[in-house]
Amino acid sequence: MFLKDWAASRSRMESMTRKTELPPPGVRIYEGGTPAPPARTAWAWRAGTLFGIGRLKPGPGTWASLAAAAIWYVALAPTHLRDGAAPWVTLAGAAVVTLIGIRASTIIERESGRTDPGFVVIDEVAGQWITLAFTPVDIGHALVGFALFRFFDIVKPWPVRQFEKLPGGKGIMLDDVAAGLYGLVVMALLHIWW
Repeated sequence: MFLKDWAASRSRMESMTRKTELPPPGVRIYEGGTPAPPARTAWAWRAGTLFGIGRLKPGPGTWASLAAAAIWYVALAPTHLRDGAAPWVTLAGAAVVTLIGIRASTIIERESGRTDPGFVVIDEVAGQWITLAFTPVDIGHALVGFALFRFFDIVKPWPVRQFEKLPGGKGIMLDDVAAGLYGLVVMALLHIWW
């Protein structure tokens, strides 16, 4: 009996003093030892997916471009910015979205483990606004700008596709900025006749 109690207490002491392995940094463990899903940087995921629009099917980029065109129209149509300041406000918005998008999409790429994930659609906002920057604020021009930007974003003429090769968020954002510039040029040419 004495030996049995001694062996049991020794076993308990060994298990109490044994070092437990800690998970790698950044990995959470549920009770029971199951690894928890990786933590996400909330602001980056909200911004990068345009508050979930990037999860819409089919064609999340098309939905995001449509939302960007709608935001542009709703923000500028009722204001007096139409004449002179609207282009500069639009370009400033595109610049801010681009800077936020580079950081957010870099974080999402790292946290999701995917390169240029399709649900990151903040790049469409920047590109769409660039296409619409010097466009009269009306629904007809917004729809033509939407179609042009989607065309250039899908076809990716030279050098648009080369920007995709840049690392991280720069590659995600700058190819759409370049597609937006193509759309801007065509919209400017159309504005001569329309």
